[in-house]
Amino acid sequence: MKGWRLYLALSMALAAVPAWAQSGGGTVSGSLVDESGAALPGANVQLIGPGVNKFAVSGNDGRYTFAGVPAGSHKVTATLIGFSSETHTVEVTGSGAVEVPSTTLKITLPGEEVVVTASKAESSLVNAPATMSVVSTEDIEISPAQNYGDLLRSVPGLNVIQMSARDINMTSRQGTSTLSNSQLALLDGRSIYLDFFGLILWDFVPSNPSDIKQIEVVRGPASAVWGANALTGVVNIITKTPREAPGGSVTLSAGTFEREDGESGQSWGGAASYSAAPGDRWSYRLAGGYFESDAYSRPTGRIPAATHPLDSSLRTGGGIFPAFENKGTKQPKVDLRVDQETTGGGRITYSGGFSGTEGIVHTGIGPFDLQSGSYLGYGRVGFAQGGFRLAAFVNALDGEAPNLLARDASGTPIQLNFKTQTYDLDAGYTHLVATRHILSYGGSARRNNFDITIAPQSEDRTELGAYFQDEIFWDKFRLSLGGRVDKFGNLEDPVFSPRVTAIFKPAPAHAFRASFNRAFRSPSTINNYLDVTFAQPIDLSAFAPAVPAPLQPFFLTPF
Repeated sequence: MKGWRLYLALSMALAAVPAWAQSGGGTVSGSLVDESGAALPGANVQLIGPGVNKFAVSGNDGRYTFAGVPAGSHKVTATLIGFSSETHTVEVTGSGAVEVPSTTLKITLPGEEVVVTASKAESSLVNAPATMSVVSTEDIEISPAQNYGDLLRSVPGLNVIQMSARDINMTSRQGTSTLSNSQLALLDGRSIYLDFFGLILWDFVPSNPSDIKQIEVVRGPASAVWGANALTGVVNIITKTPREAPGGSVTLSAGTFEREDGESGQSWGGAASYSAAPGDRWSYRLAGGYFESDAYSRPTGRIPAATHPLDSSLRTGGGIFPAFENKGTKQPKVDLRVDQETTGGGRITYSGGFSGTEGIVHTGIGPFDLQSGSYLGYGRVGFAQGGFRLAAFVNALDGEAPNLLARDASGTPIQLNFKTQTYDLDAGYTHLVATRHILSYGGSARRNNFDITIAPQSEDRTELGAYFQDEIFWDKFRLSLGGRVDKFGNLEDPVFSPRVTAIFKPAPAHAFRASFNRAFRSPSTINNYLDVTFAQPIDLSAFAPAVPAPLQPFFLTPF
């Protein structure tokens, strides 16, 4: 309850940031074109000045106009997805009209994309102090993928596997197994890594693909910025603001797939989203979706017997595939985002959502069947202005999942019931010092509450962390020095994660990067407190022909 009160108090405090309406004043107008000189409609234009923060959208002729602009110096910034942003400074005096020089927006080339995941500060991809890839809006729009695993398979160095209709795992620069626990995943900076088991349930991402601005993938250790569990990298899903994609969209999908039983499986889904900006101060987006899929095929029967290719005296195979039925999945979701603009050019973002799922998740103690009604709900509020940001979120996870193979000593399937709550507060600041240093620093505090049937002695956990980074640049060279210190309630000593990166840029769009990073994964609650007794039958029938006849009945019955 204390975490909820902190979240609500922060929400009310941020909502209290004043915003005053302006009346009278002058007019600021301008036009936007692309590199060929053609008008650019649909671009977002923001005007920030003393006591004013206004928005406009360029029309079909590329023109935009701001009325009621008070006297003073103002910045006009134009942005459009797929193009670089441009800013002009204008002076408004009295009630006169000011014409901004025609602004040309250039198409963003690979390496010029703005990314934030590498250091929690905006930077071009070519200057990022980590090896990264970006999945852009255009990539997402043309992708036939029905889940995040399929969408991210094309990222170099990212290894994705899918074990069931809903069970997806991925890691960077290494082979991926079931229950992958070394890749951190975020949605708009909110962690969706589930600390209680050390896994990511990708179907708990509530955003629709049409609402995603880009997906940033850090390939390699990133604990120097993001802390624990960014051992092999980070996947950060960044959604569009409501002003970047006004209006509605509906997406429908359906398909079939072949199965070994000769019958076709079906999958289908739909998503809808609507965004609007009633005025300069408020904008919102409401989205929802549903996905359903039949079960995938899995091997059954006996594994063919053979001999070892290097030693014919060694017998291989002959066992029986575990006898459990694969399951399909059903995944409902809904998400709401509200943005509040402040007069100083800041933005407060309120968001909340719900995602449900059912189906199989594979673990080290056998497959668990997530039951209908398992869900993840979240609430988040964040404030950003210039280089400062402050955010708090709550994740509430609830689910039930019997094991399909493992049974306890009484023969009852092991039951995994879990209720966890995560409360997180994060702050950071980035600014330029002495013309050659970009300093980034901040910290976070997190509280995890656990209630897990297979870890009855589990303890709630508090996590604290702080980071600092200095990016130094001279002409064609950049040097990044930084590190992070984390203290976890289940670890005796603090953990230090350093980063050193040197970049040489022989040309603006080319870079050679050498870096050293150290990262770590914090043991999950299951790692620390798993306490379950199970008895598993062993199939010895393959050895029955090799034993005396009187003993064969004992080998034909599971032991």
